[in-house]
Amino acid sequence: MMHSVPKTMTAVLLTGHGGLEKLVYSRDVPVPAPAAGEVLIKVTACGMNNTDVWVREGAYGTEDDPSAVSTWRRHGNTLTFPRIQGTDTVGHIVAVGEGVDRARIGERVMVDFSIYNRDDDSLADIDYMGHGRDGGYAEYMALPAENAHVVATDLTDVELATFCCAYLTGERMLERARLAAGETVLVTGASGGVGSAIVQLARARGAVPIAVAGPGKEEAMLDIGAQAVVTRGQGDLAEAVEAAIGGRPIDVVADLVGGPLFNDLLKILRPEGRYTTAGAIAGPVVQLDLRTMYLKQLELHGSSQGSRADFCRLVRYIEERKIRPLVGGVYPLSEFHRAQTDFMAKNFVGKLVVVPD
Repeated sequence: MMHSVPKTMTAVLLTGHGGLEKLVYSRDVPVPAPAAGEVLIKVTACGMNNTDVWVREGAYGTEDDPSAVSTWRRHGNTLTFPRIQGTDTVGHIVAVGEGVDRARIGERVMVDFSIYNRDDDSLADIDYMGHGRDGGYAEYMALPAENAHVVATDLTDVELATFCCAYLTGERMLERARLAAGETVLVTGASGGVGSAIVQLARARGAVPIAVAGPGKEEAMLDIGAQAVVTRGQGDLAEAVEAAIGGRPIDVVADLVGGPLFNDLLKILRPEGRYTTAGAIAGPVVQLDLRTMYLKQLELHGSSQGSRADFCRLVRYIEERKIRPLVGGVYPLSEFHRAQTDFMAKNFVGKLVVVPD
């Protein structure tokens, strides 16, 4: 029953590809009803991600035309407008659909935002809430009950909303690259949501993270576990990394930047090193000298989101306090344009979080 749930809610609607004008704050969006096997949560916090911006801009290109306006999925688009974005959602279950135990009402949950579309571990057909169905930039959100996870932690809702997308993405990158205890990983874009997650997740694995971050963010990187910090844009990157690590080989590069750094990152990798990427904030189209790749026996991995097992490890890390939240700012839903403008400026460390008005 939904007698205590209103008929309409406030939400931010993505109405098409384009600028901030395509994000419309509305007070009369229908509250979704949970279908069979689903729950309805009252949203208390939702973290912001690069994917939100890139999907709005249609900045993913196509395999035939990197500059084409296109959304996140390369095969089988599931984005329709209007769409409520928002992946890193935390809230409380207020109603359940048919087949879901009513005892779940009242649970505080963190949302596994992935739409797996398969029963195995393959991510070939993965989608996500906020793209293939509505997400958490709203007062209420309906989702499959199996994706609503209780996390045994005393973290606040805002703190819990910093984890899911960034840390799940980071964990999948490290899992694909097989980062092991004692190995060294170079992390680009380390002050952002995924980058700061990787620094902590590497430490959780017993590995040694070296951070590449912008000026003024060095202390923050050391505080969350970086062994050393290389300041981006100051001199030759390879030389700066060498000076920072004192001869230690770089086993893995976890790259979220791409662009002009790409070839330098491959040069920095040791022979038989592994490169993994889940982002390209400095430019998605790069030059690759295949000779560097094959003569050094390198592995290159593309990664996005994570598996059910990756999510379960993430929950365990939170509960065991092996990773901690990094809140870069909190904004009411009504100030969503300001939140996304500040997000795109990247003058923060960690995650920006949006909360209902």
